[in-house]
Amino acid sequence: MHKLSHFLAHGWAPFSQGPVYAVSSVDSTERFIAGVPAGDALPFTTLVASLSPPYLLLFVLHTSRGEGAEGRYQSPVLSLEEFQDFIGRFGAFLSGDARFDIWAYSVEERATIVWDRHDQIFAYGPIGRYQERLNALGFELGDPRIPFPHQHHYRQEFDVDAKALLVSLPWTYSELRPEDEQ
Repeated sequence: MHKLSHFLAHGWAPFSQGPVYAVSSVDSTERFIAGVPAGDALPFTTLVASLSPPYLLLFVLHTSRGEGAEGRYQSPVLSLEEFQDFIGRFGAFLSGDARFDIWAYSVEERATIVWDRHDQIFAYGPIGRYQERLNALGFELGDPRIPFPHQHHYRQEFDVDAKALLVSLPWTYSELRPEDEQ
């Protein structure tokens, strides 16, 4: 399943990012941007695992299908093993549905990795390490762009997983921020 479709000459078709990344600066802060081919959780988990634990997750539910209130759900601190268990349990949902963005933060390194609803990763912190890890997965320098027009998919098949995710940890809830809303 895929998070996005894009419009081609004869209708909508699944869209998959290529295995490419770029480095840019925003307000004098260097950031790493990568595509997530076929919504595969491996690039996200690889980058997070390259950082020192403990981690905090932020699950930003911007489009609810009834599983819970739209908002920001912050996890307690997680070990590497707890993070990997979470991804193992919810990886298919995270890969195939666009109702959310998920953030991981290394408390020790003060580094952030965001996997967004467009199957893009935005990462702040050790840029060289991120490049090295994704190069090892076959990524290369390129331009991870989002097609226009495009559609997001919020799949009924993942409603059970979405509900389970929201009760899987003792999340701390807060309202969406303006930049979170679709």
